[in-house]
Amino acid sequence: MSRNTEVAVIGGGYAGVMAANRLTQRGDVTVTLVNPRPDFVHRIRLHQLVGGSDPAVLAYQDVLAEGVRLVVDTVALIDADERSLALASGGTLGYDYLVYAVGSGSADPGVPGAAEFAHPIATLEDAQRLIPALDAAPQGAAVTVVGAGPTGIETASELAEQGHTVTLVCGGVLGPYLHARGRRTVAARLARLGVTVLDGPGTKVTAVSHDSVRLSDGHDLPSAVTIWTAGFSVPDLAVRSGLSTDALGRLLTDETLTSVDDVRIFAAGDSAAPSGLPLRMSCQAAMPLGARAADTVLSRIAGEEPAPLNQPFGAQCISLGRHGGIFQFANRSDVAVWFNVNGFLGAKLKETVCKVVPKHLADEADKPGSYSLHLKSGAEARQQLLEAKRGAAPATAERVV
Repeated sequence: MSRNTEVAVIGGGYAGVMAANRLTQRGDVTVTLVNPRPDFVHRIRLHQLVGGSDPAVLAYQDVLAEGVRLVVDTVALIDADERSLALASGGTLGYDYLVYAVGSGSADPGVPGAAEFAHPIATLEDAQRLIPALDAAPQGAAVTVVGAGPTGIETASELAEQGHTVTLVCGGVLGPYLHARGRRTVAARLARLGVTVLDGPGTKVTAVSHDSVRLSDGHDLPSAVTIWTAGFSVPDLAVRSGLSTDALGRLLTDETLTSVDDVRIFAAGDSAAPSGLPLRMSCQAAMPLGARAADTVLSRIAGEEPAPLNQPFGAQCISLGRHGGIFQFANRSDVAVWFNVNGFLGAKLKETVCKVVPKHLADEADKPGSYSLHLKSGAEARQQLLEAKRGAAPATAERVV
C-alpha cells in the first residue's frame, strides 16, 4: 500500500491557510500547517484592534479545513536535503513537499531611537503592545504615525476618530500608490478627522526619542506615542536555511512558485519572489498566491506540468475611520487609475472586503478547489513586467509597496 504524500505549510496567514485548505482536495495528501500562534490573525484589521473596534483574531476552526493538522510552533530551520523542518520546540517534521508562506513583519527602521521608542504595528503582538501605550498617554497627547502607506493612513484615521491628536508623517508622498485624485480625497478626509499631515521634502524621520520625533528638515515634533508603519521585512528563515532569496529575504521562485533551488519547495504570499519580481505585499496577492502554490504542488504530485502565475490586480482599499474609506481602482498592472469610490460607500466596500477575506478561506476549507480568483486573466500584464525586467540592467531587489 502506498503511503500518503506529506505536505507541510509554514505560516498560517492568508497565503498559508489558503494553500493548506486547497491541498486537501486529494485524499492521499496529508497536510500539516505550522504556525507560531494558536489563532488566525486577520491582519488587515490590526489598525482596528488598536482603535478598539475589532479583535483582529479568528479561531482557526473558522477558516482552516478539518483535515489540516495544526502544529503551534516555529520553524527554526529547513533542511532541504533531508526534507525536514527543525522546530523551535526541539522536534522535527518531515515533508515530501513544502509550502513556504512565512509572511512579513516590521522592518528595522535604521533610525536612531526608533527601535527603542517607536511602536510597530505589523503583527498581532506589535498591536497588542501598542494599546497600553496609547491608554497610558494623557488625554490630548501628541500621537505621531510614521509612514503614509495604507497601514499608516488607516492607523492615523482610526486613532483620530477615537479622539487622539494625530500627526501623520509621510516621509514623502501621502499614499504613494494612490492616483492624484484619490490622494486628494484621502487628504481631505484626514483633515476632517483632525489629522495633521506632513508630507513632501524634509519629512523623513531622522531620530526618535521618548517624547519627540525629529524630521530631516530639522523640526522636532512632540510625540507621546510614536507609531512606525514605514517598511516591511520578511523572516530570515529561507536565508538561514541556505535557500536562494532576493535582497529582502523572500524566497526566489520561478513563475510556478517553485523554488529555484528545490522542486519540492514552493513559496506564497509576502515571502515569495517569483522571478525576482514579487507582487505587492497584501492579502489581495497572498490568497491567490497560496492557491497557486497549492495547485503547483498538486500538479507535481499528479506528474503534470504546473501552470505559471496568472494574477491580476484591480484595486487597493483603505479605511479612513469607521465612517469613511476609499476604494482605489487600478489597471491589471496594479497601477492606480483616476476612478475611486470614497466616503461612506468606500467604508462599506472596505468592510465588505474585510468580511469576504476570511469567507474565501472558510469556503475553500468547506469545498477545496472552489477558489478561483487566481485563475482570472492577468498573464499579459505579468508578461510585460517580466519582459521589462529582462530588458533592464540588473538591480538590487526592493520592497514592492
